[in-house]
Amino acid sequence: MRIMAVIVVILGIASLVLGILFIVQSGSAKQEVADTISPLPLAQLDDQYDAVTAQYEQMKAADAPKDATYNYVYGTKVGLGLARSNVGTANFVMMSGIVAIIIGAGLVLTGIGQMKKA
Repeated sequence: MRIMAVIVVILGIASLVLGILFIVQSGSAKQEVADTISPLPLAQLDDQYDAVTAQYEQMKAADAPKDATYNYVYGTKVGLGLARSNVGTANFVMMSGIVAIIIGAGLVLTGIGQMKKA
């Protein structure tokens, strides 16, 4: 029984370490996205994407010729969409890190409790 408690504690510590790494990596991923779209703050990313999408939809509905302006708006829409998805992925990784830390703490406490009990 004691060996199982030690395994649970080791798994909990591993989960804690991975959770911390996930949180650190998500922060650096958000910073990378912020650096890539540097004139635009992350807080305004969704609003800017919505504005560019509306402009693109207007051009598409008006059967605008596919000139340089059309391509620029389309490229901007795609770039902002990718930035939004990267921010969403970074947020997911951060939440996964928080969950891993909570699970790790629970495993460590459970393992320690089992060791004291045995």
